[in-house]
Amino acid sequence: MMRFTNAPRAIVVALMGATLLSACAVGPDYKRPNLDVPKSLSAKSLDSNANANASTEAVQWLSWWKSFNDPVLNQLLEEALANNQDLQIAIARIDDAKATAGIALSNRFPTVDANLVATRSRTSENSGKLPAGAAPFAKDFQFGLSAGYELDLFGKLSRADEAAKARLLAQEGSRGVVQTSLIANVAQTYFSLRAFDSQLSLADASLKTRQENLRLQQKRFTAGSIGEADLRLAEAELAASEISQTQAKLALSNVESALAVLLGRSAKAITTTDIARGASIDALYKQMSMPAELPSDLLNRRPDLIAAEQNLIAANADIGQAKSSYFPSLKLTTGLGRESRDLSDLFSPSSLLWNVGSSLVQPIFRAGAVGSLVEGAEARKRIALGQYVQSVQGAFKDVHDALATSEANQQIEAASQRRVSALKEALRLSELRYQNGYSSYLEVLNAQRDLLAAETAIIDAKRAHLSAIVNVYKAVGGGWKM
Repeated sequence: MMRFTNAPRAIVVALMGATLLSACAVGPDYKRPNLDVPKSLSAKSLDSNANANASTEAVQWLSWWKSFNDPVLNQLLEEALANNQDLQIAIARIDDAKATAGIALSNRFPTVDANLVATRSRTSENSGKLPAGAAPFAKDFQFGLSAGYELDLFGKLSRADEAAKARLLAQEGSRGVVQTSLIANVAQTYFSLRAFDSQLSLADASLKTRQENLRLQQKRFTAGSIGEADLRLAEAELAASEISQTQAKLALSNVESALAVLLGRSAKAITTTDIARGASIDALYKQMSMPAELPSDLLNRRPDLIAAEQNLIAANADIGQAKSSYFPSLKLTTGLGRESRDLSDLFSPSSLLWNVGSSLVQPIFRAGAVGSLVEGAEARKRIALGQYVQSVQGAFKDVHDALATSEANQQIEAASQRRVSALKEALRLSELRYQNGYSSYLEVLNAQRDLLAAETAIIDAKRAHLSAIVNVYKAVGGGWKM
């Protein structure tokens, strides 16, 4: 076992003292910009005509989707969070940022290397460099440790570490953006799936009605009770129902494949979709809840705001790192080991060698390079500040728009319900008038068309309202935690 009993105390003292020195970091310390933002957030009072089933209550923000009481939706979200490729990419970017932060942190500590060198050389006998009678061949063996350390006197390394950590947190926030968007998109696509299921059922029922209407009209035409015009109208309506059914099937197929992609399923599974179904669109609509209060700490919750602020913190630290180039850098180096021309003597006391040194470098002339470096860093901070302000503006706009859309869709759904009730009665009266010879068959068809359109619209209104509620949760960073 090799022992360095004769190592100079200066080596140990220099390295220990260097690690204890604290940096005097140049450049501005970060302060959050003073922005004019609302002191509180709250949902508007629900309209008196709104759906009574859409309750206003407290919500578990990290798992808001569970308030819909649909196990299938919960299962689909778990599948998406485990397999979605956008989320996997975001996680990989975090790992990359962690590695970069680890490198920046390691630069603040001494470096220690072990060295083992064995050389054999021949010197020219005609060079005049060899002593008389000396052999031209020589061997040399070296073994030892070398260490180096840069004192962070003006914060170059600490600012680099600060910037790397901020960018790591920014990537965490970016992952949060992907996650909240993924959860919202899966939920909204699932609601569209169940809405298209209902609209397809409505199209199927309408097709059966049109088929029955045509059968009755054919009997009436054969009996001479109606003219050919009424028969042709019934045939045209049947064809229109077949078109509507085909369109509903196509829309359902497209939304199934879109949901399969969000779930991260294989290419084969996307082309042969098999999406489980849970609660109907009506049941989901009855279960939805509007949050009683919105979180007031929006700036601390939204992942995109966290990412934008961390990028601003990193840009601020970059200014200090750039300004540190104006000041001198001090590096300490040391080496300790053994050297011998014979391997057998490598560990003898007389083979000991050591060195200790330091270097101080003060930039004098760089042709404006350092100034340009600082100017670039300050410009990038202004860019990051502008992006942060824009993110804050967008966040509060999202909340405002989501609340307004939710309230409007609630009123639309309530009005659509009243319209459907009125059209059902209008259809009943039209059929009575036609049966008693007071109106044409066209009046009955118009009433049927209007009712079908209204029933289709109410399904879409429910889907839109569910989607708006999801946007409220997304707007305040629901479903994500740093």
